[in-house]
Amino acid sequence: MQPVIDLEQALELRRRGALFVDVRSPAEFAETTIPGAINVPIFDDEERAEIGTLYKQTGRKDARRRGIEIVSPRIPDILQQVEEARDPDSPPVVVFCWRGGQRSLAITTFLNLAGIPARQLKGGHKAFRRLVIDYFEQEEFKRVLVVRGLTGVGKTLLLQRLAAEDYPVIDLEGLANHRGSAFGGLGLGDQPGQKLFEARLWQQLEECRDAGYLLTEGESRHIGRLVVPPRFHQAMQEQISLWVEAPLDYRVRVILDDYPARDDLTMAFEPPLLALKERLGKEAVADLLDLLHRKQWEELTRRLMVDYYDPLYMHTCPAQRIEVRVDQLEAGVSALKQAIAELLSTLD
Repeated sequence: MQPVIDLEQALELRRRGALFVDVRSPAEFAETTIPGAINVPIFDDEERAEIGTLYKQTGRKDARRRGIEIVSPRIPDILQQVEEARDPDSPPVVVFCWRGGQRSLAITTFLNLAGIPARQLKGGHKAFRRLVIDYFEQEEFKRVLVVRGLTGVGKTLLLQRLAAEDYPVIDLEGLANHRGSAFGGLGLGDQPGQKLFEARLWQQLEECRDAGYLLTEGESRHIGRLVVPPRFHQAMQEQISLWVEAPLDYRVRVILDDYPARDDLTMAFEPPLLALKERLGKEAVADLLDLLHRKQWEELTRRLMVDYYDPLYMHTCPAQRIEVRVDQLEAGVSALKQAIAELLSTLD
């Protein structure tokens, strides 16, 4: 095999367990990468900026020499990081930078010299990003079964249980690190960037390609600040839905369990509540804020369900649906499995 390989060859190695090494700067890696890759940066963010400035102001020769000065002392440590992360019995390491340039070439060369089989990805991450863009513009997403229901019925819990049993679940909220509601980001940390979200979604879809159908939770186009790719979102609207029903008390418990650190997030709940004034009115929001400050979580959740979420999302109840009744998780999982089997039988 040649030291330089194209994306198709690289992805075949990936399927066989090859380690992917992203040698771009930490900021580039944080924005997006090929899922599963580790970051072993040649330059930190400031050094990358310095090299870029030199390239523009004085030319390639000076920029390369400065790059060598920075990287040379780090080579042993870089080799060690890759060697420790790699399974000795796995295929060659795949190294990439932004577009298959000097950074990945240098590390590929040093790895091979050190006896660690490595291949440079032609086109770098740019080639992979092109693949993801083309995929979401051209792929035909068929038999996407969507689990819908009012807030708190436990759609995510049900799908997580099915995913653990190898059902072909696409976890949009997990990929987006957001619960998909006005309070959906509280306590979860930052969302990934759009490019990384799409890369991770591509990976889950590819992993489920042979299943014959997909399971996902009903979502709007936006999950927090991220956007579900249009063709996939459209496919979510085209099958009979699985509609989950649950008693209000059950729904309240599900929501409260989803915010275990709520006492520490009291102040963070204020801005989303204040944003509801236009829909609920000042007086109603003032009552909700009072419940928040007194930490009357159960009553606050119940009021939000009845006054805000249920009226807002009742329109998502599709005319064509298979209903799944849930009043405790285990029975709900069994009922959902039966509903999936029933729905698939109508599509065969």
